[in-house]
Amino acid sequence: MLKSDFWYELPDELIAQTPIEPRDASRLMVVERGSGKVTHDSFCNIADYLNSGDLLIMNDSKVFPARLFPTNVNGEVLLLGQRETYVWECIGKGLKRGRVLEFAGGLTAQIVDVLPNANRLIRFDYSGDFFALLEQIGNMPLPPYITAKLQDKSRYNTVYAKEDGSAASPTAGLHFTDRVFARLDAKEIDRAFVTLHVGIGTFRPVKASNIADHQMHAEAYKVPSETAAAIAACKARGGRIVAVGTTSCRTLEACGGTSEPSGSTDIFITPGYDFKVIDALVTNFHLPESTLMMLVSAFIGRDTALAAYAEAIREKYRFFSFGDSMLIL
Repeated sequence: MLKSDFWYELPDELIAQTPIEPRDASRLMVVERGSGKVTHDSFCNIADYLNSGDLLIMNDSKVFPARLFPTNVNGEVLLLGQRETYVWECIGKGLKRGRVLEFAGGLTAQIVDVLPNANRLIRFDYSGDFFALLEQIGNMPLPPYITAKLQDKSRYNTVYAKEDGSAASPTAGLHFTDRVFARLDAKEIDRAFVTLHVGIGTFRPVKASNIADHQMHAEAYKVPSETAAAIAACKARGGRIVAVGTTSCRTLEACGGTSEPSGSTDIFITPGYDFKVIDALVTNFHLPESTLMMLVSAFIGRDTALAAYAEAIREKYRFFSFGDSMLIL
């Protein structure tokens, strides 16, 4: 298939610039696999579309303030993933090997290598808790299509985020609140957690015309034993596995739900893929020609996905990271 097969026109005014308040006030489009039937609702009512015995799988990775601005050179450093205790892979255009960088708070670092993909390895010099230091001096790595300033850093994380390590938010989970969890609990809809640290590669544009030539960036994941047990129990009782977000989906499909408790995955899910674990998907509305749009198209069919997106545009849904939600059943 071609990248252009996943193109659609989106008016700029539908790109959400700020998070909605409260979180669960976002709109919810429910799409049925097979029929393509669409229902419009509010996210706070998502429990109405799930059954007792269903299991939500949620990514508890936490976005950290990964954007750093050196005080001694122009430009910025975007941290992508930790390689060693003090060494991180990062994006830092124009920074040559050996360059020493200075940051606020007395933090210093040196570029120790330039990788074949043009990313850099940077070694930091610090003492104490590195993530606590980043909370003081770093900035949230918002996508480039968000131009408004984020007033509250916590709004780019889910309420259940706990494992530091993501360079971008697993945004399908941003809509959940204590009120939603209470309604899910009352209906005996379970939830369990995986961790996949979201790298910038998930959101990098597909440059190849033929999508088969695109290579995904590998991302680290972890499936706790209690989550694997919950998945097996859900399958045994005939419940549905509901992946909250494409990152949870990719984690489950990469490891089969049980076979690999931790590792890394570069799985690229496109139309024709045979889903082995998940039965339903909670997701936001994604960029045209993105790998995420291709995953959604694989789950419900490209024509159904494009038709649902066209209706979302007609109904003026909010798109992308701070936008509205879709539940695919």
